[in-house]
Amino acid sequence: MINQKLLVSGTDYFNNTAHINPYYTNDVIDQAKAAQEHALLVSCFKQAGIEVIEVPPPTDCQDGVYTANWAIVHNGTAILSNLPSVRKPEQPYAKQVLENLGLACIDPTAPHLFSGQGDSLICGNRLFAGSGYRSTPEAQKIVADAFGLELIQLHALPKLNDTGSPFWNAATNNYDSFFYDLDLALAVIDENTIAYCPEAFDDPSRRKLADLDIDKILVDREEAVTGFACNLVSTGQTVIMSAHAPKLQAELQKRGLATLTPEITELKKGGGYIRCVSLILS
Repeated sequence: MINQKLLVSGTDYFNNTAHINPYYTNDVIDQAKAAQEHALLVSCFKQAGIEVIEVPPPTDCQDGVYTANWAIVHNGTAILSNLPSVRKPEQPYAKQVLENLGLACIDPTAPHLFSGQGDSLICGNRLFAGSGYRSTPEAQKIVADAFGLELIQLHALPKLNDTGSPFWNAATNNYDSFFYDLDLALAVIDENTIAYCPEAFDDPSRRKLADLDIDKILVDREEAVTGFACNLVSTGQTVIMSAHAPKLQAELQKRGLATLTPEITELKKGGGYIRCVSLILS
């Protein structure tokens, strides 16, 4: 099994004040429903045999529920994130939580942006890494070298404005994408299997992924963007995934994997989903 222990926080301060990705709008967020969804996800994780560690969310942090962006953890070491300015208040809290769990915490990526597990997915001896929006290639190389992993550096396509140019997001002071974090475009199913949306990536990244000697499941763009299909947690036996990705679900079940499909509506209004609310610890 993979992904046997994870960390979650809570929805206490979840809101849409800062539109830091394309999924944030002015739509009202139902706080009570968001809390119910989060509790349902925790229940699904436990049903899949995953150990869940729960901590309070950082005070007054709208995105504090998305623990995946706090760090990336491997073999007892946490490489801490360097988040956009609106999320920086989460960082000292995340460090304290991870240190309290007995992890060795290091912070080697500054001044480079680094989005933690949201943009860095370990699959066997490979590190699938996103860049261009929430992480830089320099930060991802530091992580891969620190963990002794083969770096598979990828770049997702940007969101475009009305003129066809890449959209600049003033809330993050960077370009934006519907795949701003890699975990919206690619998922690790087991140590030798990934699921990914080819249409999410630029041509060099598509070629790089196609050439990899690894088992691959292709996800269509509609399920990836509307259904958040790739934003899942897999133990290698059970996959906790979107209730709105029937094609991917059928492919996983055909391979003998069990699936759990909780209904998520409020948490996705922040551009986060099942993987985003869970930081894998081991």
